[in-house]
Amino acid sequence: RRLIDMGRREDRALACMMGYAVLGFVSVLPRLAREAHDNGSELTPLMGAALMGWIFLLPLLAYAISGLLYLATLVFTKRLNSYSVRLALFWALLASAPVMLLRGLVLGFIGEGIQADLLWVLQAGVVVWFFVAGLREAGVQQA
Repeated sequence: RRLIDMGRREDRALACMMGYAVLGFVSVLPRLAREAHDNGSELTPLMGAALMGWIFLLPLLAYAISGLLYLATLVFTKRLNSYSVRLALFWALLASAPVMLLRGLVLGFIGEGIQADLLWVLQAGVVVWFFVAGLREAGVQQA
């Protein structure tokens, strides 16, 4: 609610998305280090590919997904604007970052398994929870 009350500023939404992207990159580093050690390969190319995906491609994909979600919300309500949907999505992603970081540590130290899968489900649940709550707040504010 506070972010929406501050007015429509795209730099705030982008800052949330870039914060999530940086934390996402950091979260995959333990898994990449484990993978490089297990395979006997170099870590640097793996980190370069992860950097490209998380920092450059993910924000573009997130903007496209937020546009599709905005079109989907038009079916249910006309009160939301595209900025509110985008901010709700980006804030939801950023709010799920602690679980994502924990999952990265689990993948780095323990590896693939049920514990990593459960953390992925928990992260998805956190994203959905915060996204729905953000849309509700945005709808109340714009009504």
